[in-house]
Amino acid sequence: MSLKLRILYAGAKVYWRIFQPRLVGVKIMFVRDGQVLLVKHTYEKGWHLPGGGVKRGETLETAVRREADEELGATIRDITLLGVYSNVAEYKNDYIVTIVSRDFTIGRPKDDEIAAYTFYPFNALPPDAVAGTCHRVAEYQANRQPQIGVW
Repeated sequence: MSLKLRILYAGAKVYWRIFQPRLVGVKIMFVRDGQVLLVKHTYEKGWHLPGGGVKRGETLETAVRREADEELGATIRDITLLGVYSNVAEYKNDYIVTIVSRDFTIGRPKDDEIAAYTFYPFNALPPDAVAGTCHRVAEYQANRQPQIGVW
């Protein structure tokens, strides 16, 4: 993992604890042939759905498309709402809008945030996939969308 990004992430945790900002984020579930694309970040452990924060003045759809492009060089042609979730772990006060895309192309990551990415079968996620990711995949498989819940 990148030392610089790990230090910045640790600093962000301190900031979240002190100031408790409300943040809106997006996560993208790229689905193809019974598989989901997961990413491994350079600054935290485990496999995650790709995504990130919504910038001030940015629409959710714009944020989804921007994050997909930045993290994976991806172009998304369809978007479906999976759910909206709260994340209060690590002193966060996040609201995460999770979408599904079944029609997309993957290119090359445009920054150094992503260490690796790969498609995993729904029923064979890696053992270090984060809990929120596992829950979203299970909800998708059970056709339980849209959802409102805890990340």
